[in-house]
Amino acid sequence: MVAGKVYLVGAGPGDPKLITVRGLELLQRADVIVYDRLASPKLLDYAKKEAECIYCGKETNHHSLSQTEINEIIVAKAVQGKEVVRLKGGDPFVFGRGGEEAEACIAAGIDYEVVPGITSGIAAPAYAGIPITHRGYSSSVAFVTGHKAVEKEQSGIQWEKLATAVDTLVFYMGVGNLPEIVKNLHKYGRAKETPVALIRWGTCENQETLIGTLETIVEQVQQARFRSPAVIVVGEVVRLREQLAWYEQQLRQVIIA
Repeated sequence: MVAGKVYLVGAGPGDPKLITVRGLELLQRADVIVYDRLASPKLLDYAKKEAECIYCGKETNHHSLSQTEINEIIVAKAVQGKEVVRLKGGDPFVFGRGGEEAEACIAAGIDYEVVPGITSGIAAPAYAGIPITHRGYSSSVAFVTGHKAVEKEQSGIQWEKLATAVDTLVFYMGVGNLPEIVKNLHKYGRAKETPVALIRWGTCENQETLIGTLETIVEQVQQARFRSPAVIVVGEVVRLREQLAWYEQQLRQVIIA
């Protein structure tokens, strides 16, 4: 039997219309689709009727499948000669563990292709009216994991270098660790007046944005009971939202109409 192929496809940030043309093409012909929590379920409407769809979503303290099990599934299905789409929220290689899945394919002798997607760290701020770079505000940006792995006693982030060396900081999966993030940014010199935005379900119709400063944001999040999934943006570019908040204004107009 000729082995199939694995496609590591970025589903984009949430809005199903933001998937790439290549990603959509592969969804329509896939024999197996292994999809996660942050990939819009509406994308499965494009799958052929006989396609096998396998959910492997991960939430805090609850994984429907471990990463090892996911690797085993995509390899096993490809060994059976099937075209497998591993549909991942955002981009497969941006905090998506796509590299590990590619390594699993290589180890098993399975051909694979990476199809990049729009990552939430760019798209969610854009939909909130926050350009992550902007002349006069920011000429550098860093994408940082806000999630601390259970097996790690200490963060691998070099806070003393990160805190003030980069104009805009974008944290993924950081709502639960927000107090620690804020503490470290304060400790290593980021001004307490620095604007902060949290964007929940960015690019989706239920998008929510919370604005504060490093001094106030932890209390604001607690009071608002703001929950993940959300990206955190730290930097002066957040101030531009007052002028550029186009998407939520558009949603309000639709509701009024």
